[in-house]
Amino acid sequence: MTPRPESSGSRPKGTAGEKIPEQPTAAQQKSATKKTAVPKQAAAKKAAPAKATAKKAAAAKTTVGKTVAKKAATKKAAAEKTAAEQPAAGTATAKKTAAKKSAVKKSAAKKATTVKATAAKTTAVKAAASKSTAAETVAGKAAAAKSPAAKTTAKKAPAKKAGTAERAAATTTAAEAVAKKATPAKATAKKAAAKKTATATSTVAKSPAKKTTAGKASAGEAVAKKSAVKKAPARKAPARKAPAGQAPAGDAGSAQVVPPEMEVAVSPAVDAVDRERLLAGTHHAPHSVLGAHPVPGGIAFRAFRPYALSVAVVSGELRAELHNDGEGFFSGLLPLREVPAYRLVVEYEGTVLETEDAYRFLPTLGDLDLHLIGEGRHEELWTALGAHPTTHEGVTGTRFAVWAPNARGVRVTGTFNFWDGTGHVMRSLGSSGVWELFLPDVGEGELYKFEITRPDGSKTQRADPLARRTEVPPATSSVITSSEYEWGDAEWLARRAEAPAHEAPFSVYEIHLPSWRPGLTYRQLAEQLPGYVKNLGFTHVELMPVAEHPFGGSWGYQVTGFYAPTARLGTPDDFRYLVDSLHQAGIGVLMDWVPAHFPRDDWALAEFDGRPLYEHEDPLRAAHPDWGTLEFDFGRNEVRNFLVANAVYWCEEFHIDGLRVDAVASMLYLDYSREPGQWTPNEHGGRENLDAVAFLQEMNATVYRRVPGVVTIAEESTAWDGVTRATHHKGPSGFGGLGFGLKWNMGWMHDSLQYMSHEPVHRKYHHGEMTFSMVYAYSENYVLPISHDEVVHGKRSLVSKMPGDWWQQRAGVRSYLGFMWAHPGKQLLFMGQEFAQGAEWSEAHGPDWWLLDPGYGAEPDHRGVRDLVRDLNTVYRATPALWRLDTDPAGFEWIVGDAADDNVLAFLRLDPEGVPVLAVSNFAPVTRQDYRLGVPDDVPAWHEALNTDAARYGGSDVINPDPVKPEPQSWHGRPASIRLTLPPLATVWLRPA
Repeated sequence: MTPRPESSGSRPKGTAGEKIPEQPTAAQQKSATKKTAVPKQAAAKKAAPAKATAKKAAAAKTTVGKTVAKKAATKKAAAEKTAAEQPAAGTATAKKTAAKKSAVKKSAAKKATTVKATAAKTTAVKAAASKSTAAETVAGKAAAAKSPAAKTTAKKAPAKKAGTAERAAATTTAAEAVAKKATPAKATAKKAAAKKTATATSTVAKSPAKKTTAGKASAGEAVAKKSAVKKAPARKAPARKAPAGQAPAGDAGSAQVVPPEMEVAVSPAVDAVDRERLLAGTHHAPHSVLGAHPVPGGIAFRAFRPYALSVAVVSGELRAELHNDGEGFFSGLLPLREVPAYRLVVEYEGTVLETEDAYRFLPTLGDLDLHLIGEGRHEELWTALGAHPTTHEGVTGTRFAVWAPNARGVRVTGTFNFWDGTGHVMRSLGSSGVWELFLPDVGEGELYKFEITRPDGSKTQRADPLARRTEVPPATSSVITSSEYEWGDAEWLARRAEAPAHEAPFSVYEIHLPSWRPGLTYRQLAEQLPGYVKNLGFTHVELMPVAEHPFGGSWGYQVTGFYAPTARLGTPDDFRYLVDSLHQAGIGVLMDWVPAHFPRDDWALAEFDGRPLYEHEDPLRAAHPDWGTLEFDFGRNEVRNFLVANAVYWCEEFHIDGLRVDAVASMLYLDYSREPGQWTPNEHGGRENLDAVAFLQEMNATVYRRVPGVVTIAEESTAWDGVTRATHHKGPSGFGGLGFGLKWNMGWMHDSLQYMSHEPVHRKYHHGEMTFSMVYAYSENYVLPISHDEVVHGKRSLVSKMPGDWWQQRAGVRSYLGFMWAHPGKQLLFMGQEFAQGAEWSEAHGPDWWLLDPGYGAEPDHRGVRDLVRDLNTVYRATPALWRLDTDPAGFEWIVGDAADDNVLAFLRLDPEGVPVLAVSNFAPVTRQDYRLGVPDDVPAWHEALNTDAARYGGSDVINPDPVKPEPQSWHGRPASIRLTLPPLATVWLRPA
C-alpha cells in the first residue's frame, strides 16, 4: 500500500538507507547551466596536476612513443595561443583539434549544459574534483596507454565548453592524451562523437582492449566509484570491490558492473514530453519510459512515485539512490551490463516501503487474447479483462485490463493508492483498445476503479465492466476477488444433460432473492430455500436478476455489474454456495439475464471512454424509449463478445443451469416502442434488428456448445418465427432460428388470465381465450409463465384476479393451476402465488409469510393452496404424459374444446407409449352431475389422480371416489364414454386404473 503524505508537493530527499555521496546537489545541478569564469578557473587549476600525470606516463613509454608525441606537438605549435587566454588547454594539439571541430563542440557544449548530471556521471566528476593524486595518476596512465584509434572518441567537448567546472576537470586529462596521440583515425572518431553529441550525451574516456595489470586494477577502482554502489543495509554483508568487468559479489540477482570501455554518460531523466503525458494520465506506453532500460553507458532506472521523498534501487547487495527530478519522478544511471532483478525502496513521510517496480513487467495478456478480443470471439473474456490476483514473473499482485479504445489514457485508482491513480498509468496494447497494468503487492479485497481520460481531455472514474465483485450499493467501486470455492454438485452436473429441457419435467418457482426472506444472505438462504422448494416439488428455481444493479426498485433489470452477483446478499463465493446447495437438493437453477439494455449511470457503461462504446453510436438506436436506458450495440464485435462471454460466465463459473433472457422483443425490432421517423430500417428496408438476431444466435450456439445440459429461455412477446428453432434451420422469413431452448408463452398467459378474470356467467363469450393457445402450441417450445410481471403495478395477485367471494377466488386459483399444469408446456409460478397471497408483491417486504402462521384464522385456506401446488408437482413429475411430449402434437388430443356454455374443457395428454391422462376443467361455479365425456375404448377404467376441489385443498370435496368405467356409447367422436361428477370451479385429472 502506498501511503500519501499530507503535502502533495516535492520535498528534498530523505534517507532511505545510506545516501550516495556522489549524488549531485541542487546547487551543482544549477551551476551546470551557467557559463561563468569560476568553472573555467577551477578547470585550469585542476589541469596542472592532470597534465603532469600525463607527462609522467608518457615518459615511461618507449622512445618511439616519445618521438610520435614530440612530432605531433611540433606540427601544432604554430596554432598555439598564450597560456593566459586558455590555461586549461594544456597542449597545442588540443587547441588545434578544438578549432577543427568548433561547430560540433558548440553543439555538444550547448546540450551538455541542459542535461542533468546522472548518478554515474556525477560520481566520475566528483572523483576528478577531489584532487586525489593517486586517482589522477591512474587516470593519466590509462589515458597514456590508449592506442591512437581508440583514443579519438574521448575528445568530444573541450574544457572551455564543458558548461560546468566538474565536467571540465574530468575531461582535461583525456583531452591531453588524445592530443599527443592524434592519428588519421581521428576523422572517423570525430564523426561518431558528433552523432553522440547530438543526443545530448557526454562521452567519458574509454580504455583500450589491451591493458597492463596495473591499468586493470586502477580501472576496477574507478568503476567501483562510478557505479554508485552503497553497502547494503545492516542485515547485509558490506559490498566488496571486484576486478574490472565483474559484478560485486552477491546473490543471483546481483547487478554486473559495466567495464570502463562501455561507459557512456547519458541523462536517464524522463524527458519533458513523457513527463507531461504521465502527469496528465495520457501516456499510452508508460513501460517504455518508466522502469529499467538499457542505454549507452549502463541501465537507466526511472520511477514515478508521487509524494515520495526518495527512491532507491536495490539489487542483491547493490543499493543506489535515484535522483529526485521533481513532481514524483526519480532517475539514475547505473553502469551495469544488463537489467538486473531489482526492487525499489520508496520513502514517504513517516514510512519506508520496499516493493517491486510495476513498470518492469511484460504484459499479462498475449497476442492470442488480443486477437480474440478484436475478433469478438474470446469466449472466456472474464479471464482476460478485469482485475485478477495472480503471480506474474514470480511476483504476486493483481493484473488489471480494460477495453477503452477511445481513451487518451487510463489509470488504476483504488484503496491501494488512496484513490490517486497518478502513479499507476496503464499501457495501451496496440490497436486492440485494451489497457493493461500489473500491480505487485495488490491483492484481494482492495477497491478499485479505472480513471479514464476522455478524448476531450476530461476525466471520469468508472467501475470495471468485468468486475467479478462489487461494493454493496449504493457504493459503486469494484472489488478485487478470486474464487476459492470447492463445488460439491458433480453428480447433478453429470446427469442434468441426460434429457433436453423440453422433454423433461420442468416446473419452475420464480423468486426474487432479496425479498423472498428479507434480510437473509446467500448462505442463510441456502439453509432455507432448497428445503422449501424441494418440499413443494418444483424442479427448478428461477432467480430474478442476480447481477449487480444500483437501484433495488429495478428488481435487478437495470444492470451495471454484468459479471458480479449483487453484493447485497454476500460475496460471489457465497452465491456459489447457494447454487451448490440447490443442486445437492436436486433443484436446477435458472437466472434472469438482461443483455437488452443498461442504465445511464455516469460511473458505469454509458459513454464509458468518453464516446458511445457499449451503446449504439446512433442516438435513435441507443436510447430505449420505455425505460430511459441505453441499448447495446450488438453489431460491434467487442460488445457482442462482452455479452456472449457473460452468458458463458454465469453457466461455467456459477454452474447456472439456464438463462431466461429478458426483453428479447425489444432487441429484435428496430421500431420497438418507436413512432415513425424515430427509427431507421435495416439494409433490406425491414424492421428487424439484424445485429441483435446475429448476437442471439451466437449466444445460444456458444452456450449450448460449451455447457452441456443448460437451457436458454426467451421472454419474447411477439410472433417472431423460430425463437426456439435451431440457428442453422431457416424458416419462412428467411432467418435461421434464434436457437433458444424454450420460450415464454406470453399469449397463453395473457389470454388465460383474461378469461379467468371474467365472471363465470360471462366466460362462455370468451371461451376461445382458453382454447386459442392450442392453435400455436407446437410452433415453439413453450413455458407457461405466471411471473412477477403479472402480480405487480396494479395487476393484483393471482388469487385477487379471480371474481367472486373468497371461496370462489381460491377455487378459481386451484382450478386454474390444475389446468395450467396439464396444458402442453412447462410451468412457472412466482413466489407468494403458491399459497394464494392476496396482496401484490413488493420488493420491499416480499411474500406475506404470516398468512401461513397457524395462529392466523385463514391459514388453512392458504395452506390448502400450497398443498395443492405440492401435489400438482408430485403427480406431474411422476406422469410422463404431462411433460414428455410437450412439444409434439402427438402428445395432445382434445376431448371437448367447444363446451362454451358449460365452461368445460377436456383433453388427453399422452406419453410416447400412448398412456393417457384425462384432464377436465369446470370453470363454472356449479356442480355438474353425470357429465358425459368421450374417451378411448382401450382403457378399462379411470380413477382420479388429482381433484382441485378436495377438502384438503380447501375445496367442497366433490370427488369421484371410485374407478370410472367406460360405457360403449360413443361421444365426442370417441367409441366410448364415461360419466363424471364435475366439481364447481375445479380441475380433475384421471389416469387409467
